[in-house]
Amino acid sequence: MKPYQLIPIIDCGEPLIPIPSHLFVLETPHPYQKLGAPYDHRSPFYVRVGVLTALTKARMLLHQVKPNWQLQIFDAYRPLAVQQFMVDYAFREQVRQAGMRFNTLSEFQRQEFLSQVYEFWAIPSSDSKTPPPHSTGAAVDVTLVDEGGALIPMGSPIDEISPRSLPHYFANSPSLEEQAYHQHRQLLGDMMKKAGFHRHPNEWWHFCLGDQMWVWLSQSTEGVNKPQIAYYGGVL
Repeated sequence: MKPYQLIPIIDCGEPLIPIPSHLFVLETPHPYQKLGAPYDHRSPFYVRVGVLTALTKARMLLHQVKPNWQLQIFDAYRPLAVQQFMVDYAFREQVRQAGMRFNTLSEFQRQEFLSQVYEFWAIPSSDSKTPPPHSTGAAVDVTLVDEGGALIPMGSPIDEISPRSLPHYFANSPSLEEQAYHQHRQLLGDMMKKAGFHRHPNEWWHFCLGDQMWVWLSQSTEGVNKPQIAYYGGVL
C-alpha cells in the first residue's frame, strides 16, 4: 500500500463530464486504445466537474504566458479494466526491454519487474478505499503543444519508466537543451499548481485534484488548512 492510499474518501458525487475538444488538444485515437485497452463504451477523455474547471483555469494561465500554446490531454479517466491492461502491458515491456522472456522469470525477478512498474502505475485495486488515481476522474496526464500542434520537448515521453520521468531530473544539467526540458516542465507544473493541482512525485506529466494523492501531497506542502479527506473516489 502506498502512503496516499491511507487517506479516507468521502466522494462528493460529482459526475464525470467530457473534456471539450475545442478547448484542449486530445490525443486521438487514444494511445491505450491503439494498444487494445478495453474501454468498451467509455471514453478516456472524461474528468470530474471540478477537475475540468481547474483545467480550464490552467489553460487560461498558460495563455497568459504562451498565448499560442495549448494544453494537450494525453490521458484522464481510466476504467479499472484499462488500468489492469496497462499494468500488464508495462510489465511485459519492462521484461522485453531487459532482454528476458516472461515464461522464464523466477518469482524474484517477477517481483523486481513489478516493483519497477508500480513506481509509476497504480495497482488496479477494486477496493473502494484504494482506487487507482485515474479511475477517480481526478487525475490527468498532460503536456504542452506549440502553435503548430507540435509537442513541446520535455526530455522524456509520457509513461516512460525511468529516472528521466522525475519532474526535476534535468534541473541541474549543464546542457542547454536539457535546461530547456526543465523549464518546460516547470512551466507546466507552475501553471497546473496555480490552478489547484498537485504533481505526482515521480511523473512530470501526472497531475491530480481532490483524490487521495492530492490530499497526501497537500498535507506535505500546505499550511494550517490542510485537507484531510479526498472528495473524489473511484468510478469503477
